[in-house]
This record gives sequence, C-alpha cells and structure tokens, in this order.
Amino acid sequence: MIQISEMSLLRGTKMLLQDTSASIYPGHKVGLIGANGCGKSSLFALLRGELQPDTGECAIPKNWHIVSVAQETPAVDRSALDYVIDGDTKLRALQAKLQLAEAAHDGEKIAKIHADLEHQGAYDVDSRAATILSGLGFANDSMQRPVTDFSGGWRMRLNLAQALLCPSDLLLLDEPTNHLDLDAVIWLEKWLVRYEGTLMLISHDKSFLDNTVNEIISVEQQTLISYKGNYAAYEKQRAERIRLQAIEYQKQQDKKAHLESFINRFKAKASKAKQAQSRIKQLEKMEELLPAHSQSQFSFSFLTPPKLPNPLVKMEQVKVGYGDTVILDKLQLNLVPGSRIGLLGRNGAGKSTLIKLLADEKQPMTGEYETSAGLRIGYFAQHQLEFLRPQDSAMDHLHRLDKKATEQSLRDYLGGFGFNGDEALGKVAPMSGGEKARLVLALIVYQKPNLLLLDEPTNHLDLEMRHALNIALQSFEGAMVLVSHDRFLLSSVCDDFYLVDSGKVEPFKGDLEDYKNWLVNEANAKAQKAEPVQKVDRKNIKRLEAEFRQSTQELRKSIKSLEKQLSTYTEKLEKSEQLLADSAIYADENKAKLKEQLAIQAEAKSKLEEIEMNWLDAQEELEQQQKEFDERAAS
Repeated sequence: MIQISEMSLLRGTKMLLQDTSASIYPGHKVGLIGANGCGKSSLFALLRGELQPDTGECAIPKNWHIVSVAQETPAVDRSALDYVIDGDTKLRALQAKLQLAEAAHDGEKIAKIHADLEHQGAYDVDSRAATILSGLGFANDSMQRPVTDFSGGWRMRLNLAQALLCPSDLLLLDEPTNHLDLDAVIWLEKWLVRYEGTLMLISHDKSFLDNTVNEIISVEQQTLISYKGNYAAYEKQRAERIRLQAIEYQKQQDKKAHLESFINRFKAKASKAKQAQSRIKQLEKMEELLPAHSQSQFSFSFLTPPKLPNPLVKMEQVKVGYGDTVILDKLQLNLVPGSRIGLLGRNGAGKSTLIKLLADEKQPMTGEYETSAGLRIGYFAQHQLEFLRPQDSAMDHLHRLDKKATEQSLRDYLGGFGFNGDEALGKVAPMSGGEKARLVLALIVYQKPNLLLLDEPTNHLDLEMRHALNIALQSFEGAMVLVSHDRFLLSSVCDDFYLVDSGKVEPFKGDLEDYKNWLVNEANAKAQKAEPVQKVDRKNIKRLEAEFRQSTQELRKSIKSLEKQLSTYTEKLEKSEQLLADSAIYADENKAKLKEQLAIQAEAKSKLEEIEMNWLDAQEELEQQQKEFDERAAS
C-alpha cells in the first residue's frame, strides 16, 4: 500500500501539505479533491517520483508500475493507433528484442521472448488499443491518421488512451474528463469500474466521482483527510464533521474567554500571580481551531433580464451546416423564457453547430429562423476565452461593459467570482484556464442575458465554482441550452433533453440513465447487423482531409515553430539556472557573470511566458478547426 507518514510538502515558499498522514490500500479507487492550488497535482508529482517530501515519508511498493497521462504530445507522424501502443514501453522493448533475436536466428531467445510477449498482451494489443480509442470518441478511419493531424484536445485523448492501455498497479488521472464529451465520459467510467489496480483520480465532476471511486481524500488546511465511500458519502460526512468542528470551536472560544477573564482579573494580584501565569501559558499553547467555512468563496446569481419576450427564438424546418455540407436538417425548436434544455448526442453529431446557430455565429441555409427584438444572448464556449485581452485586468473587462459603475460595486461583483482584492486588478495573461472561465462567466452574467448558451461551461472549474454555477442556474428566468459532460449539472438544471443524432434534433424521452442505456443499445444494434458496415466515401474523406491539412498548414507550421522556440528558451533557462545554482558565481570576482546570467534568466522566463501564450492560442484555434472538420466529415 501507499503509506504517507507525517509528511510536509512545499513548492517554493508555499506550504502545501504539513505533517499529514494517509494510507491508500491496493485496489482502492480514491478521489483526490480540494481547492485549486492546494497541492493535488504536486502530490501526484511526488507519487511519480518527480518531487520528494520536505519532511516525513511517502512509501510506495517498489515493484509497483505507476502510470499517468502525459501532458505533452510529440508532433510525430506515427498513426494514432501505433502512438497509443507506444505507451506500453515494456511491450515495445520486447518487440525490439524479438527483431534482434530473429536477425540473429537465436531460436531459444525467440521462444522466450514470444512467451514474454504473450504475457504482456502483445497478440491482442491492436484490438485493445482500438477499443479504447473508439470508447474515447475516435472513428475507425481516424485511428490510422498521424498524430500531427489532431488538435490539442484530441491529442490529450490519445495520451489518456496510452495510460489506459499500459498495464499498471497505480493509475494517476488528473482531470481526465476535461477534453471528453458525455459519451466518452460514460465509457471511461465503465472502464475505470473494471480496472483492477489502485486508482487515484483528481476530478471536479461529482457524478464521475460518485460512479468510479470508493474513497475520497480531501486536502483541507494543508492536511489529507480520508472519507469512506463516494463523493455523495463524502458530502454527508464532511457536513457532519464541519458541524462537530463548529461545536468544538465554540467550546474552545468559551474556554479561551474564561481563561482571559481569569488573567485580566487576577494578574495584578500577587496571591494569584502564579495561577495567572499558568493560565497565560495554557492560553499560548492552546491550538487555535479555524472556524468551519461551510460557505464557498463563490457566490453570484443571474438578475432578471430587462425583457423576457415570448418566444425568444423560433425555428421551422431549418437547415444548417458548413459550405454545402448539411449537419442538421428540419430543425423545429421554440425557445421561450423558462426553457431549460440539455443537448445529448455523440461527438460530431452537431451539438456545437446548433449552439453556434443560436449564438448567431452560423446562419441557417434554409428554413424559417426568427429571433425576438429583445433577445440578449449570453454565450459561453471554450473559444470565448480567446477574446479576453491578455494585458487587461478583470476590472478593465467589466468596466468596459459599464463605464458608469463605481469601482467598489465592480469589486464587490467580481468578488462573487473569486476575484478578490488585487486579483481583480491582475492581468489576464498569467491566469489559469479556470480563472479565465470564471471571468468569462462573470462578464456574461453582468450583461443580464435572457438566452444562455453554455457549451461545456464546467471545463477547468473546481467543485466550489461548479456548485455556485449550479445554484445560479436554478433561478435563471430566461431560456437555457446546455452542452456538458457534467451529468450532475445536466440533471440539476435541465427540465428537458434533446437528442442530436443522424442530422436531427428531437426531444429525448427519458433521463440521463435512459440516455446511457440508449448508447449501449445503439452500440449493440450496430454490432449485430449482418450486413457490412456502411460504405464510407473514402475518396471524399481523403479529399476533405487534404483540404483541411492545406487550410491549416500555416497554423501547424506556426505551432511547430513555437514548439522549437519553447525548446530553445527552456534549454536556455535550464542552463542559466544551473549556473545560478553554483555558489561560486556569487563570489565578488564573478559579479559581471552573475549579472549576465540573471539577465539571461529574466529574458528566458519572459520569452517562455509569451511563447506559451501564443502556442496555447494557436492550439485552441487548431482544435476548433479540427472540431468543425470532424462535424463535416461525420455528416
């Protein structure tokens, strides 16, 4: 088992964990939760051996094979299928040894390696890899496409597939659902339930945690606290723990007040001086219990829009697509105040296309499409984050929406979204994905929309912010259309579900459990069909792929150039920091050299930050274009 004993962990000067202990038993499936920045990812790095405890011990069985998801994907020409199998380095090493043995005509060694390959699962690895890729949303044809053809989000799916394929005793998954749609999340959930090793999972998806883990470890006040059961069980246990903590805190405050009263009354009296000094020492040694903070730092609500016309949007026999390619046909949908619709459907079926139509980013090809004169759209999608101005602050963005508002009123408003004090004045550029998502939501809410279009709004949001968004949406008076892989959010705020499938958008009769069953039945029906798989117009697909590669050629070149620059400046920074780590450079005779290296270090850090932002922007743009291409190809 993993045994953490009286361990402390720092990153820089920040104490993440202090004198904490925990035990993780073989075969347990553990959800690791806590506020952003509390040390969850650092704990994973420690388990991978990338960090060491500052004090205490973290003992892991020596023979355990630990697997986690790679955060970067090399731009290689290997096919998606081969790239995933490459993740099993032991298998690839055996295959290389077999080639050498065959070249040497060493029959004995060949026989032994074949036995090892069988034990490693070499003879069904292609089918296992294809099954995982299919579960994560890759079409059969795309499995043979080179890795360089895929955008950032799809490359992360390839890295996840690598981790799932590779045999492991301990599997570390950090937000694995962030780049997945609902179908892939449901498939991954089933896979993890069958996983026989020890699982540690960081996730902000309540339903995903409920269905995959049997223990929660929560990072609270620099301490690891274990709760038995899934996330729902954790919420009940923690609520009781907070209640008892509050009682204990109040008792301690009463005792503290009594001691202080005694000291104040008797410290001036010689006959009581000894007792007073004793009480002072007792008070100094008393451990202060922090009051239980049951309320989240996030708190906001949607204000009533200026107008609530009925209907907000009306469409009859609408057709929408890309160029001459139709994605959705015969759309009939009326959105009225109070409509709360969740869109279901496979990746590439057209959910995002429908959202873009409603957001006025796409125009209907044919049909009747009417919007009310008083329509105010609040549109959230991941690409909206790109429109934030990197050099401006959260306050700057909000002030542009309301130049008459006072600074204090804007500060108060931003505080509800977690931008407190100087955080409201900090630049957008260094913000995390979660912080940018919170800011975009803050800007949307401030404009009092009467139609909310939310495309995966919970990506990068932590549990507390998801909870605040959930509560706010409950009382939203306008119409809402939601695409999300977060089933807890879908089931909490949606009154109706619509299924996007086979070019149609139709009401879905049932809940999310029924949708899960629908996916299974559809998969079984396809598998049982006697006739061959529907013929694919390969010539047309090849043509579309060639056109897509041509249209994104400059973007891909830009990404490769940025990756080379990242590598160059990373190497430059590492060399500089190695020199700065040498104490000799701080001697008086090396002042000029020290000054030079500090300048190099500062320049490298600045350049890296700038290049990373440009690289992220380019990757997101490529991912968006890839998503649109996949929808066209799927049609």
